[in-house]
Amino acid sequence: MKALPNSGFLSEASDRLRAMLSALATEISLDQGQVLFEQGDEGDALYVISEGTLEVSFLAMSGRKLSLTLMKPGEVFGEIALFDSGPRTATIAAAEPSSVLRVRRSDVMDQIRQHPDLAVDMIRLAGLRMRWMGSQLNEQVFLPMPIRLARKLLHLSALQDDPAMRITLSQSELAEFVGATREAVSKTISTWKRDNVVEASRGGLMIQDFNALKELAESDLI
Repeated sequence: MKALPNSGFLSEASDRLRAMLSALATEISLDQGQVLFEQGDEGDALYVISEGTLEVSFLAMSGRKLSLTLMKPGEVFGEIALFDSGPRTATIAAAEPSSVLRVRRSDVMDQIRQHPDLAVDMIRLAGLRMRWMGSQLNEQVFLPMPIRLARKLLHLSALQDDPAMRITLSQSELAEFVGATREAVSKTISTWKRDNVVEASRGGLMIQDFNALKELAESDLI
């Protein structure tokens, strides 16, 4: 049996679901930049991150890459493949050396047939994921870019061991995360830099004034 982290979406999983995933899982190691699967690939398994960081991205109809989020240990993804044999809806790649646990759809379905109550746990977990993904896409479509950028920076900082650490993403990479041009992101960051909200350089940026950035992130609620 593989040990599962008790964080991320797995922190919401029942003991019986965790036990099933642990018993069925096989481990896969990924080098930095290695793609686990691409948007459009056939889905046949769900995954749990045990170590490292994975990037979720997809191609818009224009052909432009949009990075949706970074995922840390305990996150579950690919669960749509358990209910629908259609193509993958996003690309998953390792942002750093990582390990994931893979659980095949056929093995999960065998367990659900033997223990139907597991289906309730799986549907609940999938519902949490779909609700979260929906909120992320809603932000991409409806919120002004500066608000999207403020929320994304706060989200990325929260994924780090120390939120005050430097976020080592280029402005081009941040633009992919918020669905904007690099020029627009650069202009916004320059304004925040003048206001001492962030400190930016070629190596990324650090949040200097979390309260100010949180006010910017929540300005759509005013």
